[in-house]
Amino acid sequence: MPEGKGKPNPRGVDFYDRLIDALSGAGITPFVTLFHWDLPQTLQDRGGFTDRDIAGWFSEYAARTAMLFGDRVKHWIMLNEPSVFACLGHAMGVHAPGLADPKAFFATTHHLNLAQGMAVKGLRSIDGSFQLGTTLNVQLGVAADDSEASALMAQKHNDLWNDSFLGPLLTGKYPDRVIPDIEPFIQPGDLEITSQKIAFLGINHYSRVHIKANPKATLGYEQVAPPAELPRTSFEWEINPAHFRDLLLSVHNRYLCPPIIITENGAYFEDTLSGEDKVHDARRIEFLDGYIHAMLEARESGVDIRGYFIWSMLDNFEWACGYRPTFGIVRVDFDTLKRTRKDSFYWFRDFIKDHP
Repeated sequence: MPEGKGKPNPRGVDFYDRLIDALSGAGITPFVTLFHWDLPQTLQDRGGFTDRDIAGWFSEYAARTAMLFGDRVKHWIMLNEPSVFACLGHAMGVHAPGLADPKAFFATTHHLNLAQGMAVKGLRSIDGSFQLGTTLNVQLGVAADDSEASALMAQKHNDLWNDSFLGPLLTGKYPDRVIPDIEPFIQPGDLEITSQKIAFLGINHYSRVHIKANPKATLGYEQVAPPAELPRTSFEWEINPAHFRDLLLSVHNRYLCPPIIITENGAYFEDTLSGEDKVHDARRIEFLDGYIHAMLEARESGVDIRGYFIWSMLDNFEWACGYRPTFGIVRVDFDTLKRTRKDSFYWFRDFIKDHP
C-alpha cells in the first residue's frame, strides 16, 4: 500500500499471491510478517510512528492484508523487532528514518505497542482461527566495563530494548524506570490494547550486547565490541550459546509467556567461494549447532518452544550494512543472482530431517 491507505498495489498483491501459493505447494506453512520496517514514505512524511494515528493506519493495513491472503495464510506476525526500529531508527540514527531524538524514540516505542495491539484485535475479528503473534529482538545488555555508570546504562538498555516491549504485551505495564519518559504518550485504555492475547511470541536472538555509558549519546549509552578474548562473528557479535539458553529461561520465568517460536537466529561470517563452486562455512555450522542445542536445552527445562527459523535462507540486504554481511545458508552472487548452497545448507537439511 504505497500511499499508506486506499487501494493496494496490484503488482505487490500479485507477487505475494504467487509466493504464498508456491510455499503452500511445496508443503511449507507461511508465516507472514506485516511490518519489517518498510513504512510508506507518505506516512513517514506525516510523522510515521511518532504520530499516534499510525496505530489506526497500521490496523487498517493489517486488515486489508488479511482479507487478501487470509484464505491461505493463518499465521501472522504483527511486527518485526520493534526495539530495533525504535532505537536504531529514532534514537541512534542508524536505520531509517535516521533520527536521534529521545522524544521521537519514546513516542515510537509506545505507538509500536499500540499499533500491534490494534492489529491483533482487528485480525482476530476477521478470522478467529488466525494464529496471531509478534516478534521481539530480545538481547541482554551487560556492562562493558566495571564502572557504575555502565552498569546503570546496561539496566537502562534492558528496560528500553527488552521490557518496554515484553511488558506492555505480556503484563500491560512498562518498566517503572521508563514510565516518566513514556507516560506523556499513553492515553486511558492504551495498555489494555497493548496486552492482547497472542498465540505465540516470536523471539529473534543473535547475541547479548556490551553497553558502555556515553553521556553524549541520545540515550546515554552506546553498544561496543565484546572483550577481545570472547568468540565473535564477522559482525563483532559475541558467540555465546549458553547465554541464549539462559535468556529463554529468563523470559519464560519472568513472564506468563505464550508458546515461543525462534523467528530469527543465525550468524554473519565472511564466506569464500571455492574453486569447486562450494562454500565451506564450518564456523556457521558450529554456530547453528551450538545455538540450536542451547534452545533444545531450554525446551527440556520447561520453555514451551514450538519452532525455529534460521536467519537466513539466502544472503540478502542487511539494512544499513547493505549486501556485505552474508547471513545465508545459500550464497547469492548479487551481480548474476546465481545461488550456491553452502555446507551449512546441507548440514541444516540433515539436522531438521533427523529432528522432526
